[in-house]
Amino acid sequence: MRFNTLDDWLAWQETLHPKAIDLGLERVRAVAARMGLLAPRHTVISVAGTNGKGSSVAMLEAVLSCAGLRVGAYTSPHLWRYNERIRIDRQAVDDAALVASFARIDAARGDISLSYFEFGTLAAFDLLQRAGVDVAVLEVGLGGRLDAVNILDANCALVTGIGIDHVEWLGPDRESIGREKAGIFRNGRPAVCSDPRPPASLREVAQTLGATWYGLGEQFGYRCAGEGWTWWGPGVTLEGLPLPALPGAFQVQNAAGVLMTLQALGERLPLTLQALRAGLRAARVAGRFTVVAGPVETIFDVAHNPHAAAALAEALAARPCGGRTLAVCGMLADKDAAGVAAALAEQVYHWYLGGLAGERGQSAEDLAKRMALASMQRQQYPDPVAAYAAALAAARPGDRVVVFGSFHTIAELLPPGL
Repeated sequence: MRFNTLDDWLAWQETLHPKAIDLGLERVRAVAARMGLLAPRHTVISVAGTNGKGSSVAMLEAVLSCAGLRVGAYTSPHLWRYNERIRIDRQAVDDAALVASFARIDAARGDISLSYFEFGTLAAFDLLQRAGVDVAVLEVGLGGRLDAVNILDANCALVTGIGIDHVEWLGPDRESIGREKAGIFRNGRPAVCSDPRPPASLREVAQTLGATWYGLGEQFGYRCAGEGWTWWGPGVTLEGLPLPALPGAFQVQNAAGVLMTLQALGERLPLTLQALRAGLRAARVAGRFTVVAGPVETIFDVAHNPHAAAALAEALAARPCGGRTLAVCGMLADKDAAGVAAALAEQVYHWYLGGLAGERGQSAEDLAKRMALASMQRQQYPDPVAAYAAALAAARPGDRVVVFGSFHTIAELLPPGL
């Protein structure tokens, strides 16, 4: 075995491949074939999209677990520990399992170079197969067509909300991005979309591939009423459903896509209405509008693109506070900072900007320039920790502090376990 600790394996993986992001399936598929991972016996659900992926995975995971199935999940990135990326029965795998899996991958790859993400994806496939899960819910890391997760033929593919992000890899507009996301669809298998206004390219690719299209507002939909909601789909209507435990009115849209996915897989994964209700109430995702109560309320959200920032702004407007909203923000340099600032401008009274380190990071000064809001009241700090401390010091009872902009920002400031 090359290394004995998880930290050593991860540090080595970061240096093994010449590119941190290297989209393409040939290398990772070749290693998966050597490991016997390309034809899993369990049901596979792939989830792609710009926003809403993590929430949709969490709801699928919770509902299927409440139905008594053995469920595996793979998501990225993580907040606090790498282990969070791979879960079996809603529990993160331990270090020993990951170390053993990395050793198997290293032995199988020979002279094939793998990226950090590809190592993790293969480890997820390996560990979920060895655990004998009934169903694997896999979040697509970037795009779809050329993402490592796409070496598996999903029994059902779900695409959530599509916005503008990762343009250097996926293209400059929603049509280009939709075309890449649609690469997870398969001939003769369900292709579900929970974006109410999907780019035309998404449906076009589904039709070209021969996938069975299910679009929100077309083949399925929902209606909210009071403290509950109704879902309708092909030949069925479910009334009086509980609102998802995940905060934000937009989560019902994600839940509608989840229900369509489960309905489309009904013969493979029969569910009861009781399991569905319990799962919607049980789903949790750290860092998605996580509220910490107190004289000064603090809200943590991983919003890092304009689409997610608009959803955050809507959630803040629906939860008014008596005082001011102070924003703590640290963003990576490849994100649309101006779009994020514009989406939240009406909700934020004062901005506290923190610099992020690393290859993709940027200083608070550069972030302020890129946000391009001449009227915004702002202060710059070397890192999010200092920015957060300044915001708390300035806050008065009744104010609230909203922390967002990056998984890195949230990981530094959100206490583990919340």
